[in-house]
Amino acid sequence: MKPKIAIPIGDPAGIGPEISVKALKNKQVYERAICIAIGDKQIIENAMKIVGSFQKLHIIENPKEAVDDGNILNVINISNIDMEKFSFGKVNPMCGRAAYEYIEQAIKLAMDREVDAVTTTTINKEAIKLAGVPYIGHTEIFGALTGTEDPLTLFEVQRMRILFLSRHVSLRQACDMVTKSRIKDYVKRGIAVLKQLGLENPSMAVAGLNPHCGEHGILGTEEQTDIIPAVQELKEEGYNVFGPIGADSIFHQALEGRFDSVLSLYHDQGHVAAKTLDFDRTVSITGGMPILRTSVDHGTAFDIAGKGIASEVSLVETIKVASKYAPSFVG
Repeated sequence: MKPKIAIPIGDPAGIGPEISVKALKNKQVYERAICIAIGDKQIIENAMKIVGSFQKLHIIENPKEAVDDGNILNVINISNIDMEKFSFGKVNPMCGRAAYEYIEQAIKLAMDREVDAVTTTTINKEAIKLAGVPYIGHTEIFGALTGTEDPLTLFEVQRMRILFLSRHVSLRQACDMVTKSRIKDYVKRGIAVLKQLGLENPSMAVAGLNPHCGEHGILGTEEQTDIIPAVQELKEEGYNVFGPIGADSIFHQALEGRFDSVLSLYHDQGHVAAKTLDFDRTVSITGGMPILRTSVDHGTAFDIAGKGIASEVSLVETIKVASKYAPSFVG
């Protein structure tokens, strides 16, 4: 049976509605999943005109009514946009509030087990802040509404999976967060996420922080004081973990399949590797939650919104990843 996937269409003023419509008429998507767009009907109809979609709009009240047909676009309509006050490419608190409400509904459906996964498009942090939404972004919204403390971010691109020890902090702060206790905690939780996705006895390699993993303390001491002790203790506790391995080679080794995942020690260390390999097909998975959530890893692209030229490749890939993991996902 195909998994049901909820697609909140994102900020209406951005490219989210366009790429949603494009992706949901893509054969690679409708052959794998039954997708349900969540958004304002007027915005979706407008997006369909912009991209030249001839799918039939099917307005439903709940996912049970969704039709498995590539010529039909299943939509749960949330009417929250005043078209007289709407325009593309501008930060608008109305759109920020709307995007949040789409996500909120998608999470509720997933928590109630009416859909098997949520795949998110794009939101604008400034717009949701102006709308009074008390969360900075997607991860924080999902964490709060699912009751998950500190959800993990996992990237998947081709054969490579990357978890992150820290995300949106300064590089100085990120270095300070490289501690033995934090590494052990993230490895343990990261491996639990991989098992949740269906991997048996998953392995993880820990990246080095300093050039050449510090050269025995000559180029930095974090490997000696925290990273190596963390890996040794994890091994003694039975975890299938390796490292530290220099950041200039660890991602190549992961791509070759030597281990199932990499723990990146700061934001850009892993982001650069993934996006250089394939920018459009890097998929973000939020781990450690009772529901499965995948997401595109790009922004609202206000500069091209409403022009019909935004690429749906990333969203297609993101839905494919959700459909791959949904059958084995255990909340």
